[in-house]
Amino acid sequence: MANDPRTGKQLGGALLGAAVVVAALGYFVDIYDLVLFSILWKPSLASMGITGKAATDWYVNVLSVQMVGMLLGGVVFGILGDRRGRLQILFGSITLYSLATLANGLVHGVEAYTACRFVAGVGLAGELGAGVTLVAEILPASRRGLGTMLVAAVGVSGAVFANLLAGHFGWRAAYFSGGGLGLLLLVLRIGVAESGMFRSLEGRDVPRGAFLSLFTRRDRFTRFAQSVLIGIPIWFAQAVLMGLSPELAPAIGVAGPVLSGNAIAAFYFGLVAGDLASGTLSQLLRSRRRVVLLFLGLLTVAIGAYFVLGRGASPELFYGLCVFLGVASGYWAIFVTIGAEQFGTNLRATVATSVPNFVRGLVVPIVAGYRLVRDGSGPVPAALAIGAACLVVAFAAASGLRETFGADLDYVEE
Repeated sequence: MANDPRTGKQLGGALLGAAVVVAALGYFVDIYDLVLFSILWKPSLASMGITGKAATDWYVNVLSVQMVGMLLGGVVFGILGDRRGRLQILFGSITLYSLATLANGLVHGVEAYTACRFVAGVGLAGELGAGVTLVAEILPASRRGLGTMLVAAVGVSGAVFANLLAGHFGWRAAYFSGGGLGLLLLVLRIGVAESGMFRSLEGRDVPRGAFLSLFTRRDRFTRFAQSVLIGIPIWFAQAVLMGLSPELAPAIGVAGPVLSGNAIAAFYFGLVAGDLASGTLSQLLRSRRRVVLLFLGLLTVAIGAYFVLGRGASPELFYGLCVFLGVASGYWAIFVTIGAEQFGTNLRATVATSVPNFVRGLVVPIVAGYRLVRDGSGPVPAALAIGAACLVVAFAAASGLRETFGADLDYVEE
């Protein structure tokens, strides 16, 4: 079904048009591949002879390298998305992370493992931003929040699928399947049209993808920084509270063993519900900013419950708390939409792709800070201190955020 991205006129069914479906499935595989290491780090490293504290340290090291790759890839793919088009970057990123994930299933040493996760990180950086930008530009203002909500909700369910598959077939098969699913997506590129807003820039003397221009004007830098900082608590919850749950759960007093894969799957199960709820609530309240503030408050409660109700809890109750954390982190759908809506067409892909990957890149100092405090005070005080800092920063950023619900996106940044 056709629609005019310049006027907003469309035929029925455009919400589930080819671009939305491909972006959603691409993000599904993106998340599947992204969380595999956090799910599989213990058995995969154990197969290479790395266990105990050494395995935890390698988990932090490899995860940090993957996130650095995403940070770099977010900048590169974002710039290319504004210069070459949303579609080229969408499918280029899928190809890169799929091949790297396939290679991951073949590694036998931690150095090769690390290298594959870096390359996969670079590739994983491009899919979400390109997909969200494309969807935001082809849907009318009244429905683009619903479109990005569907992309996010379908995408994050990839983590649940990853845990199920990894539990049944082993870590190498899980990497092979992730790479194969990504390559299968490439056949869907037929029938997906480029954004009309992007095409309208062709032949115009307008700078496109000028990443450094985000830092040359206070207004632009403020919008960019706020868009990044509101998402920090989500990745603190995933990388520290979920990824390091085998270390944190005994320290809290959970009465039984906890698997990081199950914790992450529970978190993402809740995240699907949270994304649907935040997207729907944003439509009802006609606001992005108020929903972000509401969910940050809910996330504060969920983090508190993780530590308070986790004392003496069974593993099953602990996984229930992980679901609650996921629901409270479900403003991710609004978060990625805000990044696309804050800037003009000539910088939109740059920002929409960079913002989620800057947040992911901030996992490096977050985890490093956790390790530093943990070595002196223990796991629980470290997680509480870092989590509190992330929440304070996010609340401050959200409080000054510009409202973009229903804003016209057909303009350029001068």
